[in-house]
Amino acid sequence: MLVATYRLIEKIGPDPGRKIELTAGQYTMGRHPDCDIVLNVAAVSRHHAEMVIDGNKVFIRDLRSRNGTYLNGQMIHGRQPLSPGDEIRICDIILELQSDLETLDPPFIEGPSTTEEPARSVTLLVNDDEMSSNIRSKLRINPSEDLPTLEASSEARLNALLEITSNLGGTLSLDEVLPKVLDSLFKIFAQADRGFIVLKSDPDGYLIPRWTKLRDGNKEDTIRISRTIIDEVIQSREAVLSADAASDERFLSSHSIAAFHIRSMMCAPLVNSQGLVLGVLQIDTLGKYGRFENKDLEVLLSVATQAAVAIENARLHENLLQQRELERDLELAHSVQLSFLPDRSPEIVGYGFFGYYEAANQVGGDYYDYIQLSDGRIAIIVADVVGHGVAAALLMARLAAEVRVMLATEPDPTAAFIRLNELLVRDGVPDRFVTSVMTVLEPDRHKITIVNAGHMPPLIRRLDGTLEEPGETQVGIPLGIIDGFQYKSFTVELRVGDRCTLYTDGINEAMDPSGQLFGIGRVKRHVQSEQEGVVELGQQIINDVRQFMGNQPQSDDMCLVCFGRLQ
Repeated sequence: MLVATYRLIEKIGPDPGRKIELTAGQYTMGRHPDCDIVLNVAAVSRHHAEMVIDGNKVFIRDLRSRNGTYLNGQMIHGRQPLSPGDEIRICDIILELQSDLETLDPPFIEGPSTTEEPARSVTLLVNDDEMSSNIRSKLRINPSEDLPTLEASSEARLNALLEITSNLGGTLSLDEVLPKVLDSLFKIFAQADRGFIVLKSDPDGYLIPRWTKLRDGNKEDTIRISRTIIDEVIQSREAVLSADAASDERFLSSHSIAAFHIRSMMCAPLVNSQGLVLGVLQIDTLGKYGRFENKDLEVLLSVATQAAVAIENARLHENLLQQRELERDLELAHSVQLSFLPDRSPEIVGYGFFGYYEAANQVGGDYYDYIQLSDGRIAIIVADVVGHGVAAALLMARLAAEVRVMLATEPDPTAAFIRLNELLVRDGVPDRFVTSVMTVLEPDRHKITIVNAGHMPPLIRRLDGTLEEPGETQVGIPLGIIDGFQYKSFTVELRVGDRCTLYTDGINEAMDPSGQLFGIGRVKRHVQSEQEGVVELGQQIINDVRQFMGNQPQSDDMCLVCFGRLQ
């Protein structure tokens, strides 16, 4: 067995004639500069498709791209084998696979085999800049000589229409149904030689030919479509009928009509329930003995209306499936995020603890933790990643891991914060930073060492009811902004009955239905109130915040930690 070498030739695209030499391995194709094969066209997805070469076996797989990947004119699903001479179409780019050997091992076919030859036509939208016709009437027919027409019987038409209705209403898979619609249209219009459906991509509105059909599959290798006709139909949202396009005065300036040998044609817009044009459905003839009439256009409009509904339903269904998949991913992410939080409070003789966390969405950027140090101290940390949602949650997860590593290798909390800040600055995400306050409790000495990186100061309530906010003048900048910043720490003594409260701004900035903020003052009043213990204090604050918000949705993540010396 000889091992072949392969190359891709760009037949149509921004760089026609480009040769891409391929060796064994995996190649990513897409618009992103990091792709192995860069396809610099706006409609191409960032990571569009993937090719794998294993000896004499070549495969291609679509990477869930926005506009799909086509092999010899057919959209691919799953992993597909390639052979020399195959054409790959990605949006408006056509690549041909070539090999230096004429005879190769037969390609390995995955899945069930089929004896049906796939269509090998390629569909291109061709700009026709010289066409200046102004189409306005959807049923206008140009005068022409009496030419014989080809018609299916009334019974055949009715059966085909019933078949279309049944197909469109029975499934949400457009790749399964809409090709069948074209098959049925060819039964209705016996004179039709070509048919195709062009859709707008979402969200950029790029026109993509999705399904095509030729009466004679071997008649031409490439289906060329006049984009000017399609643009007119989309802009006017009216169907176009020409009994003899070659002599139609509306198209006399259109070189594409003559070049494509179009005689009679119908083109109808696919309009959804909101009046938006999703694409077009066109049928045309190439022979002179067959033309379309008003009644034909009425049938095509009826089919186009049903097809538009099916396309809209399929897209809504696909969006719903993606939304459900995203919700499942977020639920899993929520569970993972909760695993970073303490599952129980520290058990230290003479001390009590309360912790609370609630994300505004399924995942968030607030965080708290109790970290037991090797010398008997315990670090109590509260942090708030700017923003909320998935990006904030990912940074929070990293922060949770890094803090534990730093404190395991650096016993000094100030030095740990300096190193953590350097790490976040070096590898951080632009426009993302973290405010945090850490208190390191020494239970045997009843002291706490506080380091503050841009966070609200701790609230310490003394036994006599006085309230202190230690370190207001020693607050450093948030983590992840300036490299080399030197944080400072200070020590506070805890006496019997003293308690400390740490919180994020989701508490004090909680809003009621009128837009009023809960406020730091209200938090302080709770902290100063008489309570039996820190658990009762923490629960009272949370209950009051929830009651204050009423039915107002939570706008930010909330985190609260209370601890105190009981004896």
